[in-house]
Amino acid sequence: MATFNLTPSDLSTFILNGIPGLEAAHIWISIPFSTFYIISLLGNVTVLFVVSKEQTLHKPMFLLICMLALTDIGISTFVVPKALCIFWFYSKDITVDGCLTQMFFIHAVAAMHSAILVIMAFDRYIAICDPLRYATILTNARIATLGLVGLTRAVLLVLPVPLLLWRLPFCANRIISHTYCEYMAVVKISCGDTTVNRTYGLVIVFVIIGLDLTLIGLSYGLIITAVLRISSKKAHQKALNTCTAHICVMLMYYTPYLFTALTHRFGHGIAADVHILLANVHVLVPPMLNPIIYGVKTKELRDKVVKYICRM
Repeated sequence: MATFNLTPSDLSTFILNGIPGLEAAHIWISIPFSTFYIISLLGNVTVLFVVSKEQTLHKPMFLLICMLALTDIGISTFVVPKALCIFWFYSKDITVDGCLTQMFFIHAVAAMHSAILVIMAFDRYIAICDPLRYATILTNARIATLGLVGLTRAVLLVLPVPLLLWRLPFCANRIISHTYCEYMAVVKISCGDTTVNRTYGLVIVFVIIGLDLTLIGLSYGLIITAVLRISSKKAHQKALNTCTAHICVMLMYYTPYLFTALTHRFGHGIAADVHILLANVHVLVPPMLNPIIYGVKTKELRDKVVKYICRM
């Protein structure tokens, strides 16, 4: 276990500093944090409820949307409540065990989220390029199996992250300049050799994000090729409309994720408050907007949600 050169009362505690440089504005910053979180919970819980109640929505596409909703709830819930405690009550202490646990779940859920986006891209590829075999290729059972594979991959790849941190010594500096226990933010406060930790962090980024973006790019390359072969403009429009929601969700997820992951290692000229705010955008905005995007762009889901709202 790591050794800490602190006072006895501090042996098992880190301090989450919130957003350095913006301490005076923490109360104001908490307003969009809490608002986004509440909207995220309401939207994603609504999607889960409506899909679970409606037999006509028990299809692969909606099962994937439910998986995405669960990861959205998870990633925001592992971050926002503690961040609000920092902003409202100045409750900045977090135990080492609590920090490593939070870190594991945040990164595991993020990896699972990425896996779901890959499965969604595959779903769109089959729906457009091989529609006659869609029902036989993508059954609910097969989607559940692919989801389980994504979850297993996330756990196996992320589990070494907190385990590698156990071996590091942490000296007098136990202040984490962040609102949550982000991996590299914790690595930076260690006074030991962090070469292995930094290397593994990059491996995670390139294995998960690099591989997933490659697979998604391949799927959409094949989709574009298939669409260009269609002579009808109406068919073009219909095919592309089925992908619009997924493309929006991907851009919202991967853009801040890549920015956060890479600037921790290479963006030394970027102000800390800007970096941390954008890192929080990654866990706040996509979970809030995803159910709205799918609710607006997916007619079946939109109609069922409206039906339940009208019953209230």
